[in-house]
Amino acid sequence: MSDMQKTLDEAVETAATLGKEYTGLMGPFGVLKRHSVENDGALKSKTKRLIALALAVANGCEWCIALHVKGLMDVGATKDEMIEACFVSVLMAGGPAVFHIRLVLDAIEEYTE
Repeated sequence: MSDMQKTLDEAVETAATLGKEYTGLMGPFGVLKRHSVENDGALKSKTKRLIALALAVANGCEWCIALHVKGLMDVGATKDEMIEACFVSVLMAGGPAVFHIRLVLDAIEEYTE
């Protein structure tokens, strides 16, 4: 199993565990995620997912990066779209965000194998 796939699996497992044990807390988070990222609104879901990826890179969250790259690939985002969104995070978060893009590249590579 690849490293980013393992990270993705950890994120999914963590969310499932918290959802079972803390339904009152995790349930509303899931609703927020669906309405704010997964469903089209004034912005298309793909655009919102690109924003979420940029924020994940800016915050250095490996699990979020794994989840959002996979979600973006599932909706047909290209590598170029994802990397361009990541560079917006570099503009706003600074140089450390550049190196979190490595995780995005790893995830794209692993999920396309």
